[in-house]
This record gives sequence, C-alpha cells and structure tokens, in this order.
Amino acid sequence: MTELNFNLDLLIEPEQLLPYLGHELLRVVDLSRASVYEQLHVPHAIHLQPKYLVAQQDNANGVLPDGAGLQGLIEKLNISPQHHVVVYDDEGGAWAGRLIWNLHCLGFHRTSLINGGIHAWLGAGLPTSAEVERSKAVSNLVQVDVQAVQLHRIEYAELLQQVQQHNIQLWDCRSHEEYTGLRLAARRGGHIPNALHFEWSTALNRENHLKLQPLARTKQRLEQLGFNLQQPVVVYCQSHHRSGLAYIVARLLNWPVKAYDAAWSEWGNRLDSPIISGESPS
Repeated sequence: MTELNFNLDLLIEPEQLLPYLGHELLRVVDLSRASVYEQLHVPHAIHLQPKYLVAQQDNANGVLPDGAGLQGLIEKLNISPQHHVVVYDDEGGAWAGRLIWNLHCLGFHRTSLINGGIHAWLGAGLPTSAEVERSKAVSNLVQVDVQAVQLHRIEYAELLQQVQQHNIQLWDCRSHEEYTGLRLAARRGGHIPNALHFEWSTALNRENHLKLQPLARTKQRLEQLGFNLQQPVVVYCQSHHRSGLAYIVARLLNWPVKAYDAAWSEWGNRLDSPIISGESPS
C-alpha cells in the first residue's frame, strides 16, 4: 500500500476529504440509517450499523464490547495501523463520535469526524454515490491494545468512588427531562450527584447543516454552567450514544475526558446508586 500522510485533524470540513477520496489507506465509515446510506453516501464509504459498537448487558445498554468484540469491529472496518478512518452520520455526529471513541479505546487514533456529516456534505454540493463499497482485505489488521481502554472509559465502581469523594466532573448529555427525572428511561430517574447538564444537541447548529457550533461559544457556555475545562470530565447519557458527540467536543477543547459507557442505563437501573432528581444544586 502507498504511504500517505493524511493532513486530517479530529474534526474536518467536508471539502477537506475530497483530495483523499478513493485512497487505499483511507477508510470512510457511514453510520447513517441504512435507508439513507442505500440512497446516497460519500463515495467509497462503507456502512456500519451501530450494533457493532456496543455490547448488551442485562441492565446496561451501550457498553464497550470486550476484546473479541473490538477485534470484530476492526475486522468489519478492515483497517490496518496505517489507515486513516473518517467517520460521519446523519444526526450531527453522535454515532460517529461513538465509533471514534471505540477506536480510541482500542488504541487507534488516526480518526476524523466530518463536521455536519452527510447533511453538510450535501449542503456543500459534493458528489455522492449509491454503490456499496467492497474494500480489499487487509492483511495487517489493527490489534486491540487492552491498556488503552482505561484511558478513555470509566466503570461503575471507580465512578461511584469518585462521586462519593466529590472528586469528579460529570457532563450529563441527556435531555432536561431525563436529567431532572421527569422522563424515565430506567427504573429510576434523575442524574448522578454533581453532574451538570448540557444537552448534546446544544453543541449543534441546526441552521448550518448540523455542524458544530463555534467551539469558543460552546466552551463559554460550558464554563458558564460551572465546568472547569482544566480538570478532567466524564461524559454520559443513556447508553453512550449522545455522549459520543460530547466526547468529541471535549477532545476538540483539549479537555481531558473519559466516557461512562454503561451510562444511565446502568446507574438508573441499579437500586443502590446515589441519584439526584430535580435541578442541579448549582
């Protein structure tokens, strides 16, 4: 394979991808609904269903797959350590961000998100395809680095300890109704103690093809809510789908971030976890 130094940051504009389309070391991954992908997608993009990103447990949806599951994801994507993976979806970047988080968890960081996804691609008048891409099998597949997982995720026991010690920042990305407990999506409603609320879609500009709002604006709003961007944060939602975008936003802000992937589906379904209902005390 021909070596190529992709000049692509974590967040890219649709036009930045054009010079690289069709390169054998570029893997474009579409996480849109299948009906959208079948109609049109970025040329050479492969389609990935969100089910490949999660492992289902009895009381937790959206948990990171185990090592074998992550290796299966790599095989599905058919990527080597030399590949660069560009991801997009049709919802503003939540599922796409979740895939990038999965890849970071297994130790692969050559990743980019298309700002605005397929909506921005179409808005820019760029070419689309309806052909299903068939990539040639890669012999030197990426291998899972199990130690990398701990750099990017946090599990219940550790999170509970840090919550009890008031030693953690939590970004709740769900709706206001879920955060306050007015809407139940688990046995119990509310939020994790000390969690601040900033709904994931607030970071999107619906007037500009679901691209991210200017980062300076989002940073200011987060700081106004009480977040300290110099201190680590844990993002969560119901199943680490919506917080997939929050993870990307934090990375773009150079904010140390981990994700609680078991999320409210675990915390809210447990009967022994501390919960706050109503508004944040701040």
